[in-house]
Amino acid sequence: MGAQLRVYKRRIQAVTATKKITKAMEMIAASRIVKAQRKVAASMPYATELTRAVTAVATGSNTNHPLTTEAESPARAAVLLLTSDRGLAGGYSSNAIKAAERLRERLAAEGKEVDTYIVGRKGVAYYGFRERKVSGSWTGFTDSPEYSDAKKIAEPLIESIQKDTAEGGVDELHIVFTEFVSMMTQNAVDGRMLPLSLDKAEETSTEKGEILPLFEFEPSAEDVLDALLPRYVESRIYNALLQAAASEHAARRRAMKSATDNAGDLIKSLSRLANAARQAEITQEISEIVGGAGALADASAGSDK
Repeated sequence: MGAQLRVYKRRIQAVTATKKITKAMEMIAASRIVKAQRKVAASMPYATELTRAVTAVATGSNTNHPLTTEAESPARAAVLLLTSDRGLAGGYSSNAIKAAERLRERLAAEGKEVDTYIVGRKGVAYYGFRERKVSGSWTGFTDSPEYSDAKKIAEPLIESIQKDTAEGGVDELHIVFTEFVSMMTQNAVDGRMLPLSLDKAEETSTEKGEILPLFEFEPSAEDVLDALLPRYVESRIYNALLQAAASEHAARRRAMKSATDNAGDLIKSLSRLANAARQAEITQEISEIVGGAGALADASAGSDK
């Protein structure tokens, strides 16, 4: 019984130490969510106005820019997948990977080849383990991205969509990330960044009661699009990185809270088992003492006779 009690005590100590770690990680993640939310809110106005500006240039001119014009027979697409660098965040990265797999299957069903670009060590490890080709990858900043990170990611993507498909270019650019809805809800979503869907942008402006302004372009609308569209791609990627970071922190906070609660329940269960073992040990010792006293009493009575 004594050995069993020691086992329970060691397990209680180990689980208690783990509980302290998960509680600390929960508190750290909770403190980072607020900062990440502020960054998301701060990036929205710039991204919205930049999208309106690009839409205005595209709809207010007769130019057929390759970044706003649909290919007649799109044959190749690039997919940017945003995952995390670290684990302990529940199903955060796996949900994004599953969304990317569904998008890949949908694009393949449409007869398009897919070039995959990945952000985050979890996504890189997933594709590396399965020996799948990755056109580009970036790691080390998923929990606190900067605009420079988005710019670094956007460069090869913009370059690939400006090339002809015969030269290794792509016709479409898609992004898969985890959208931050609330502290309890984060959804893995996919969307097409390029070519820009002008019909959808016009419908959004109409719903808001906005009228896209008319402009005269110098030196030309095409030159303006050449300057604006890289900024548009960078802003979309940056906003997605910020939402993904907020979602990662929220998912980690929720996962660590669940781990902390489970550790507390396990400690209670082990404490009950330890108490039962200690009671059994005490009962056994009392029985041995009583039995020994009885044997001594019998031996003394026999000697008196």
